[in-house]
Amino acid sequence: MGSRSTASAPGVMGDMAMASTAAAASGATKWDIRKKVWDYIEANNLANFPRPVHNRIPNFKGAHGACSKVSELQVFSRTNEVKVDPDKPLEGARLMVLQAKKTLLVPTPRLRTGLFNKIIPPQGASKEDLRVCSTSQGVKDFSVPIGLDAKVKVDLVVVGSVAVSEKGYRIGKGEGFADMEYAMMVAMGAVNESTVVATVVHDCQVVDISEDLIEIHDLTVDYILTPTRVIKTGCTHPKPPGIIWSKIDTDMLEKIPILKKLRALEQEAGKDVTLNKSPEGGQRAAGPRTEPRSDPKRDLKGPSERRRPKEGQSEEVAARRGGGGGVGGRGGESVLEPRAAGQAPVTTVYLGNIPAGVRVSELKSALREREAVPLRLTWQGAQHRAFLDYAGQQAADRALAALEGLSIHEHTLQPELAKSQRGDRRPGQAHRRRSKTSANTAAATPDNTTTTGAPVTDKPKTKRPTPKRKVENLPPS
Repeated sequence: MGSRSTASAPGVMGDMAMASTAAAASGATKWDIRKKVWDYIEANNLANFPRPVHNRIPNFKGAHGACSKVSELQVFSRTNEVKVDPDKPLEGARLMVLQAKKTLLVPTPRLRTGLFNKIIPPQGASKEDLRVCSTSQGVKDFSVPIGLDAKVKVDLVVVGSVAVSEKGYRIGKGEGFADMEYAMMVAMGAVNESTVVATVVHDCQVVDISEDLIEIHDLTVDYILTPTRVIKTGCTHPKPPGIIWSKIDTDMLEKIPILKKLRALEQEAGKDVTLNKSPEGGQRAAGPRTEPRSDPKRDLKGPSERRRPKEGQSEEVAARRGGGGGVGGRGGESVLEPRAAGQAPVTTVYLGNIPAGVRVSELKSALREREAVPLRLTWQGAQHRAFLDYAGQQAADRALAALEGLSIHEHTLQPELAKSQRGDRRPGQAHRRRSKTSANTAAATPDNTTTTGAPVTDKPKTKRPTPKRKVENLPPS
C-alpha cells in the first residue's frame, strides 16, 4: 500500500503543519520535539483522558478511527499474530485484532513480569466482551503469559508514539520500552526483517525529525496511521538488530528480570553479553546532546510529588492526596543508584524555580535528555525545588554545565551548587525539616518555605535532631 491522504478539514492539516514547524526547529533534541507536541496537543485540546498528555503516549481525539485503519494494511490480512502496545490510544487497534480472530499479544507493563501476554477472550465473546478485552483492565483479566521458549511469529507490530516523521523516524515518551520490546522479540526470533511496524498518531504528531537523532537501538516505523491518512514511510533505516548488551547496565538487568533470562540464553549461544559500566554520576561531559538512550529505562522511578500539608494535616495524608509522579514514591527522596563502598562523597546540586504543576517524571526526562542523571534525586516539587546528588565535584560541575538554560513549562530552572555540602550525609538530609527548638528563630526552614531560586543553607555549628520523614509507596500516575 502506498502513501495516501483522505480529504480532511483545512484546520487539521494546518494544525499538522504548525506542529511540524514548531517541532523541527534547528538543532531540536528529542526532548524539544516531545515538549512541542505535548504542549500543542494540550493547548488545542486534542486529547481525551488521561490528561495532561505530558510524559505519556497521547490519547488523542480520533484515535479509534485511526486504529481502524490497521485493517487496511495488506499485512493485516495475512498475519496470524499481532503485537499491540498497551497504550490507551491503541485500544481500537487491539479491538480490531480480536474482532478479526487473530492472536493478540500485548507487552507486560514496564516489562516487570515478562515480555508478552496473550489475550484470550471468553468463549463465545460478544462485541462488548471483546471491547473489554482490549482495555488495560481486560488485558489483565483475560491474558496468559508467553514464555521465551514460545514459538511466536509476529508479522505486524503496532506501537504508540509521541512524534513520528513521514520518513519513519519515531520518538516515544523517552523510556525506551518499545525499542527494548522489539529488541527482545528479535532475540527470541519472534520478528525479522519482514515484520511490519505501524504507529497510530494524531496528524499533528507527524513532524520533521532529523535522522541524526535516530540511533541503532531506536525503532523506526513502516506505516503511520492518523485519523485522516495512511502513510507508507519507505523507511530504510534498519530496525534494532537485537539487544545491545553494552547499552544495558546491572541496574536495568535487576529491574527487568526477563533480561537476565535472555542474557543467559545468548551467553550460552556464545554471544558477547558484556554489560555497560555506567559513567560517573550517570552522565557525560557537557557538549552537543542527544537523549542518552544507552540506558532507556534508567532507574529514575522516584518519588511522587507531595502536596504541602495543610495546617494540622499529616505528611502521610498529603502524600496520598498528592497523586503520583512516578512508581514507588518515597516521601521526598528518590534512590537512583546505590552508593558503592568507598565511593567519593556526593556533591549536591540545587535545582530551583521549578514551576507549579511540574511532575517529577518531567524533570527525570529532562535530566536524561541533558545527560545529567544523578546518583540520587530528592524531589520537593511543592517547594519548587529538587536536589541532585552526583559522585563528586567533577560530576556536579558537568551537570551544572549541562543543565544551564534548562526550561520546563516556559520557566528557566536555576541550577547551582547547594551551599551545604556534607560529604557522607544521607542525600537530602540537609534539606529536611528541623525541629523547632527556638521560638525566636528568624530564618525559615527549607521544608516550610516556597523556594524560587535561593539555595538551602544549614545553620553553622548548631546540630539539631533530624526527624525521620514518614514515607509511603504511592501508586503510579
